[in-house]
Amino acid sequence: MTTAQFSPLRSFSPEELYALLLAGIVAPEERPDVLSGARRFTVGEYLAMIEVGILRKEERLELIEGEIILMSPIGEYHEYGTDHLTMELVPVLRDRATVRIQGSIRLNDRSRPEPDVAVLRQRPATEMGAYFPSDVYFLIEVADSSLQRDTGPKLAMYAAAGIPEVWVANLRAREVMVFTSPASSGYATVRTYRAGDSISPGDFPDISLAVDDFMPPAPGPDVEIA
Repeated sequence: MTTAQFSPLRSFSPEELYALLLAGIVAPEERPDVLSGARRFTVGEYLAMIEVGILRKEERLELIEGEIILMSPIGEYHEYGTDHLTMELVPVLRDRATVRIQGSIRLNDRSRPEPDVAVLRQRPATEMGAYFPSDVYFLIEVADSSLQRDTGPKLAMYAAAGIPEVWVANLRAREVMVFTSPASSGYATVRTYRAGDSISPGDFPDISLAVDDFMPPAPGPDVEIA
């Protein structure tokens, strides 16, 4: 199962392919695979594409198992859930962890996902660089149109990397699934929290977040969830 089964791949125009060749990111014999989407990329190649401007910084992309994935546009419901999670987490984790919003985590040489919320080990301001699985306390994905991907190949990837805890906030069902005990085959434990419930992260058992405080209100007929 690949992520591309649930999300489209970022394609390359002939002009972009020429730029890839010029930058030395791909070899001439790889041109057919690049145009067909069969070519997988490393994190280094992905970052080089951003550096030379082939991938624009305003594009919503993730590198998942070597595939450059087009992420869905963020809708109002998604923004609401992410904003309120941020407001809940930042005050209670001050001086204990870094709360990163829609930033990257480098899982391995071919995966650089951007979870909606990442709660990370704090490090000195002078220490710059990628965050790795060993830096992660827990991740949160705010999901609706991305639910299949977030609970399928992406979740399996987090488990294989040893991410200890992942929350998937399902906006349509108005519930949060909490996955723990990672293994190469996936997460061994999952618990579901609904309205009226509270969740405590495994590494911060003294903190309690009410599902109602970050789940958006029921949508009206004209509100699009994404």
